[in-house]
Amino acid sequence: MNPSTALVPSLIDLSGTRSRVLAVLAGAGFVALLAQVALPLPFTPVPVTLQTLGVLLVGAALGSRLGAQALGLYLAAGAAGLPVFAGGGAGVAWLLGPTGGYLLGFAFAAWLAGALVERFDSGRRPIAAFLAMLTASAAIYAFGLAGLAGWTLLAGKPVSLPGLLALGFYPFALGDLLKAGLAAALLPAAWKGLGRSGRI
Repeated sequence: MNPSTALVPSLIDLSGTRSRVLAVLAGAGFVALLAQVALPLPFTPVPVTLQTLGVLLVGAALGSRLGAQALGLYLAAGAAGLPVFAGGGAGVAWLLGPTGGYLLGFAFAAWLAGALVERFDSGRRPIAAFLAMLTASAAIYAFGLAGLAGWTLLAGKPVSLPGLLALGFYPFALGDLLKAGLAAALLPAAWKGLGRSGRI
C-alpha cells in the first residue's frame, strides 16, 4: 500500500510524531463533533447521527493506520467519560449497549476505508470512492447488527433477523447511502481542488 494516496498524508508531512498525533487528534475530534448531530428514533435504540460520515472521511483522508488510530482514540475518549458519543453520551456502558457494535466497528471501518483508498487510489475517482465508502459502511453494519443482536439477547428480548434489520438497518440505510455518496463526492473534489492550487 502507498500511504501517499490518502489525502492528508499527500498534503502534509506526517513523518514526525507530532504531526501524526495532531492528525489523529483532529480525526477523533471531527468524529466527536459530528456525533453531536443525533436524532433519536422512537422505535429503535439506535439514533440517526452524522458520525458515520466522519468515520468514512477520516479513514479515507488520513489513511488506514492513522484513520484507525483516530477512531481508536475516539472510542477510548468516550469510554473514559468524555461526552463524545452520540448526543453527548459517554462511558463504557455505551460500548456495551445497543449501539456498542456500531461504535466498535468504527475503527475497523476507518481502517478499511483508508486501506481501499491506499490500495486502489479510489479517493480520486468518484465511483471507486463510492464503492469504498459503501464497503466501509457495510463493515459498520456487520459489527453493529452483531452487537445489537447480542444486546437484545442479553436483555432477554431476542429478535428475529427481520426484527433485527428493522431496528438496526432499514431506518438508516438510505441515510448512510447518502453519506457514502457525499464522502465519495468530497474526496475527489478535494483532490481536484488541491491539484488546481498546486498544493499536490
